[in-house]
Amino acid sequence: MGGAKSALELLEDLISDLEAKLNLAPGADVKSEGSDKKQQQKQGKQNKKDKKQQAKEKPAGKAKGSGGAAADPVDPNLPDICKLEFKVGLIKKAWVHPDADKLYCEEIDCGEEGGPRQIASGLRAHYSLDEMQGKRVLVVANLKAKNLVGFKSHGMVLCAAETNADGSEKVEFVEPPEGAPLGEVVTFEGLPPPAPFSASQVEKKKLFAACMDGMKTNDQCEGTYNGHVFMTTAGPCKGASIKGGAMR
Repeated sequence: MGGAKSALELLEDLISDLEAKLNLAPGADVKSEGSDKKQQQKQGKQNKKDKKQQAKEKPAGKAKGSGGAAADPVDPNLPDICKLEFKVGLIKKAWVHPDADKLYCEEIDCGEEGGPRQIASGLRAHYSLDEMQGKRVLVVANLKAKNLVGFKSHGMVLCAAETNADGSEKVEFVEPPEGAPLGEVVTFEGLPPPAPFSASQVEKKKLFAACMDGMKTNDQCEGTYNGHVFMTTAGPCKGASIKGGAMR
């Protein structure tokens, strides 16, 4: 004969029933799901704080997107010519500009991943179309692109010029030596390595115009800036015959 259960027995029955519903082992601790989530969130926030603190304590590292060491500040004494970028190039194709009497259009290989540059040059009075093909040249590579009679020119080729006795002008390329690789950036004998400015900076500061007075060929027809020879790993860059000619 069964009697009425005591209050303790009723409580134990309720606990057993709850453990069964929650799929808990008898006597296991009961933690709410919400409590677990709160604990995880709290731990996650603490981890983020720790990472931020570690980042603050680290010394300054590489510049973002540089792929190497952080960029050095520009030397305030760097000569203007070292802020320009002269690249060794090869004219792969040249044609007559359809709408300009003095211009050739060229495709020039400067060893760049994007392929040949398109450049327009006012050289029709000085070179035949055949003479343009396959010519090794120096390209001023960090100038802003310009529209020349509807043709977008991405740089310019460097030439030397002199005035003839009859008042006409003689113009010829300042050419890199045969062994200089395409894309090589010209250095200047006795000056620091070039640190080319962006095209926007070159235009804003009028750097090419600022250098023009100092750019001349010497008695060996070599390109110079205030006497410092334009150099490649294969030797100096020079014109064919012009001595003491302005370079532009």
